[in-house]
Amino acid sequence: MPIRSRCPTRVDFAGGTTDLPAFRNAEGGAVVSASIRQYAYASLERMTDVCCRIASQDIDAFVEARSIRELEYDGNLDLLKAAVLALNLPGGMDIVVRCDAPPGSGLGSSASIGVALLGLLDRLRATEAGGRVRMLTRFELADLACRLEADLGIIGGMQDQFSAAVGGINYMEFLPGNRVLVEPLHLAHRTIYELEKHLVLCYSGKSRLSGDANHRMISAYENGEPRVVNGLRNVKRIARDVYSALVSDDLGWFADLLNEEWAARQELADGIVTPEMHAQREAAMAAGAVAAKVCGAGGGGCILFYCAPNREGEVRRALETCGGRILEVTFEMTGLQVWEV
Repeated sequence: MPIRSRCPTRVDFAGGTTDLPAFRNAEGGAVVSASIRQYAYASLERMTDVCCRIASQDIDAFVEARSIRELEYDGNLDLLKAAVLALNLPGGMDIVVRCDAPPGSGLGSSASIGVALLGLLDRLRATEAGGRVRMLTRFELADLACRLEADLGIIGGMQDQFSAAVGGINYMEFLPGNRVLVEPLHLAHRTIYELEKHLVLCYSGKSRLSGDANHRMISAYENGEPRVVNGLRNVKRIARDVYSALVSDDLGWFADLLNEEWAARQELADGIVTPEMHAQREAAMAAGAVAAKVCGAGGGGCILFYCAPNREGEVRRALETCGGRILEVTFEMTGLQVWEV
């Protein structure tokens, strides 16, 4: 019987990068992010033999082994292999994953895929044990996904996994010892509707930074480079201000803070904003956007825009003219979902 799962991806309003280990362990990180209906999917079917097959439709990659014990880390779908090995289910399985969001979009798609697969495998483990095994909570699945990345030497934060697992609009704090505090923001309906109406998410092109940028940022922070240290502290402070702006229904302040985040993020590393992203921002601002924010590590990926009232249509057209691809922003409040077919 096939079993499937999905997790939302996310847009980070402020605070990304402060959840990386060096900063969160020294000063504590803070992030405000919102899960959106750009989903990561995982699907699994049992096979009669003991073969394990894993395929990613997004990057057209495929691995196969005679059993899970023969899966080897070689740079090809290693995070998915790690999820399979962590749950250690015997028997044959055919796994397929994909994501609505483009690869390198800065929306946390790889983490969403990882949590979706772990949630699926955990449900299968509990089902086949006849209820004798306790299923992992969403927080435990998110934490496991973070630990698997760390074990593989991936320099990353923790917000993506928790956003994928729990869904919603959240303020998160990241503390030493890999402790994570998640406060769901129960915003007024009108605030949510206004955000969904006036936000425009544009995919500018595949990110060329991510892990390399994170490494350079953290090295600069650990070396005490004032520009990066102050930039990260500003990003953290902006996240806390975004929290205040949202819960007080002050979207004008929220838009101003997105622009502050844009400026502060450029202090963290060269190349976070590419020439193409600069051109798209200028075109969007001329068409009626009032704020812009880089999603994820930058160097490509997505830009989130906040538009003046009733100008979002013009902004969308201007961005498409500049080669951008518009992704819909509708918030997802449920997080990880697993079902049997």
